[in-house]
Amino acid sequence: MSPVYPFDDAATARAVIDDAGTVVEWNEGARLLLGWPAADVVGRPAAELLVSAGEDTAPGPGRTRWDGTLTLRHRNGSTVSVWLLAHHRQPDDGPGDWLVVTPLAGDGPHAPDDPLDRAELVQSPCAVAIYDERLRLRRMNTAMAEVLGLPEERVRGLRVPEMSGRPQSEDIEQHLHRVLATGRGHDVRTYVPIGGDGRMYAWLARMAPITDAKGRVRGVCVAAHDFTDQYLARERLQLVNEASVRIGTTLDVTRTAQELADVFVPALADFVSVDLLDPPDAGAEPLTARVTAPVRMRRVAHQSVNPGSPEAVAKPGQVDVYPAPSPQADSLVAGHTIVASTETRDLAEWLAWDPVRQDRIREYGIHATMSVPIQARGQTLGVAVLTRFRRPDAFTPDDALLAEEVTARAAVCIDNARRYSRERETALALQRSLLPRSLARTAAVEAASRYLPAARAGVGGDWFDVIPLSGMRVAMVVGDVVGHGIQASATMGRLRTAVRTLADIDLAPDELLTHLDDLVVRLSAEAGGEGSPGEVGATCLYAVYDPVSRRCTMARAGHPAPVMLPPGGAPQEVDMPPGPPLGLGGLPFESAELELAEGTVLSLYTDGLIETRERDVDTSHALLRDALAAPSSSLEETCDRVLHGLLPSGGALDDVALLLARTRGLPASQVATWDIPADPALVAPIRKQVVAQLDRWGLSEAAFTAELVVSELVTNAIRYGSQPIRLRLIHDETTLICEVSDTSHTAPHLRRAKTWDEGGRGLLLVAQLTQRWGSRHTTDGKTIWSEISLADEE
Repeated sequence: MSPVYPFDDAATARAVIDDAGTVVEWNEGARLLLGWPAADVVGRPAAELLVSAGEDTAPGPGRTRWDGTLTLRHRNGSTVSVWLLAHHRQPDDGPGDWLVVTPLAGDGPHAPDDPLDRAELVQSPCAVAIYDERLRLRRMNTAMAEVLGLPEERVRGLRVPEMSGRPQSEDIEQHLHRVLATGRGHDVRTYVPIGGDGRMYAWLARMAPITDAKGRVRGVCVAAHDFTDQYLARERLQLVNEASVRIGTTLDVTRTAQELADVFVPALADFVSVDLLDPPDAGAEPLTARVTAPVRMRRVAHQSVNPGSPEAVAKPGQVDVYPAPSPQADSLVAGHTIVASTETRDLAEWLAWDPVRQDRIREYGIHATMSVPIQARGQTLGVAVLTRFRRPDAFTPDDALLAEEVTARAAVCIDNARRYSRERETALALQRSLLPRSLARTAAVEAASRYLPAARAGVGGDWFDVIPLSGMRVAMVVGDVVGHGIQASATMGRLRTAVRTLADIDLAPDELLTHLDDLVVRLSAEAGGEGSPGEVGATCLYAVYDPVSRRCTMARAGHPAPVMLPPGGAPQEVDMPPGPPLGLGGLPFESAELELAEGTVLSLYTDGLIETRERDVDTSHALLRDALAAPSSSLEETCDRVLHGLLPSGGALDDVALLLARTRGLPASQVATWDIPADPALVAPIRKQVVAQLDRWGLSEAAFTAELVVSELVTNAIRYGSQPIRLRLIHDETTLICEVSDTSHTAPHLRRAKTWDEGGRGLLLVAQLTQRWGSRHTTDGKTIWSEISLADEE
């Protein structure tokens, strides 16, 4: 709804006429002009007010504004010659209408000392206009008249919305009213269409009050500066940056082509199609010979500002033939961008050959096209065609350069995807068979690892990992996929990725193995054929250690139990439920929890370490315990001793993974806990206590960030959580962790608050201020945590 100001509405004659030609609004100014009250006019054809029905009032195709002089009928029987300004308004939904206005009787005589008349309008390229206390135009210079495309004598006395008819003009008038009411200048940046052609321009409007000799505000002066070129340059740069992020997220040709189309719409075009040349064979290289017309191409992707892309003639996957007159064929043959428009009749010959496209162009009013070849590494892959019908402006040379740069980036991604499709079986398996080059450094454990492939069978499916979790905790995992070769390595890669993903959402060990078991069942089904399941199996051991409580929770799925070496004690096998191997489906897994003294060494390994032809498993376990118990200066030395003591000199028959981890404990002095009452008024005292605790820890540099994070998390817990609520701070040398726990099981989510929303930005603030954040479910509810890097704060 338009803002209501205490100004004289009768100073302008205003009427609204729908697209059918019926008068739907009639104001007091219109009654004063023609004598007809609203009751006699509203609902009747506007043409009845014209003296001559044959007068030309058509604005022309594509134009949204018309102005001219018409002879109208007065109620008393006389005729009135009136200059009218009409704006076409098209809402997002529903029919459009025409706003028709004309000023009445000018602005009358002025006082000799009127400050609005004394304001100088210099002959400057800067567009300047002066508005009176009613926010009606008093004066404007030649530059402003050229910007508006309207003479000053015609629009004097009109308000900004009446001169523009655009929705953005209501906002501009609000800013004018602000200057008028406060007496303070104000700058406004806006991107609006100016004139009747509908082309968008970027403006910096500098608004300043005009005062009289007594300092009273008598009007507003507006100086408009056109910075469209700078704005468009920034938009182009942003589009290029966005393209580098959005295009090429996968190694899939269709997805990459769709990403290219999505980037172009609506930033550069209203409809985009991407057609690619079919390679000779599936996954083979495209032909390197020069392209000649006619060209056969397959529609791979398209995108439109209209849902469902109704403008498209070809469907995705459909092959179409483009003859020599078509811009698609011309651009591929020439090897550069071709810009065509209906005004210059560049498309006439092609459209005559293709009546279906001709009808579609007429139906949607397509007036400009730009065909950009998709080329990479000296090969022509296809063409991207950009069209405009909603945007009235034609493609410019800058648009062509931008489209070429974005398309060139996409071309490399498409070419990469095609090369990948030829080699994905081998490349994917080898890539996923690679184990982490180094283990994550954590405050919870010191770790060392080894991996040895089988001497004869080659690379298999053994893997290990150390995964940092929230709250200084750490997850340790060792697994073994049945079989050897590329397929086993590829399966291992999928399981390792799944474990890291499931670990990120802080599932308990038994729950994680249940989800992993479901995945293996699905992999078996996918690997099968002709209705029979495939043979995919695996074992896994997953453990989570908390350095604050010094407790370790672990579960296994058909995997050997770990061996534990307590400080000053003898090695022993951890007594825990065995669990079924992964892939059987439907069977439960159980967890075991034990308290570990600081310095305890856990040995996690695959069966290739203890199962050999030379000895039984019990003997291998004894050798493992002896190797762990022997004095050593580091875990790396212990790893070498274990492998040397258990593996034969000729190499293992099965691949071997070994992970050693020495636990660390976090002193109680590095942990602080508060029980939080459910009173928002107590958030401020809690913040002060947090700041005081950080001062005692010598972490004052992180106080500002921590105070904000604690405030947001605690406030959210009080508002949306359930009692009891607990705040915990944990720190080591590099990280400060803030945790807020409550008994509600509802997980929070990050959302984008709207401009005028009073809330909804808490988690967004936490996400921006912290290194990472998240939530984990507990047996009593949930914990929201965040990590602040102390190195960044310093």
